[in-house]
Amino acid sequence: MFKNIRNLIVGIVSAFTLVAVPIAAPALASAATPNIQSNLCGAATSLTVNNGGDCGSTSGGTDQINNIITTVINIFSLVVGVVSVIMIIVGGFRYITSGGDSSKVGGAKNTIIYALIGLVVVALAQFIVQFVLNKVTQQ
Repeated sequence: MFKNIRNLIVGIVSAFTLVAVPIAAPALASAATPNIQSNLCGAATSLTVNNGGDCGSTSGGTDQINNIITTVINIFSLVVGVVSVIMIIVGGFRYITSGGDSSKVGGAKNTIIYALIGLVVVALAQFIVQFVLNKVTQQ
């Protein structure tokens, strides 16, 4: 029964990956397009572009890349968080149905502990990514 649940979870994650990668690929490809404002400005110092930006601020491409990275990390964190919560529920179910067998109880406890560690890593990853992106964009 637990192998069926594990296979179901692996199938869901695999299907999500097969769907998410083709969706994210065009966004990543669009991030590689050149920044129009920086191409228009060149060496000019007081040229104003139609969108209201001036030639002194050409961080549009960097902001777009940061937004894409943040979105990908958020989606990945959501998936890992959902899988961790499901694994906590599965571990609790295994713990309840262990019937006092020490090997089953140990396996259930390990499942719960590893799922909790996964949740902590995902939470810390959010803070680390935001910190790194903020430090990279501050020049």
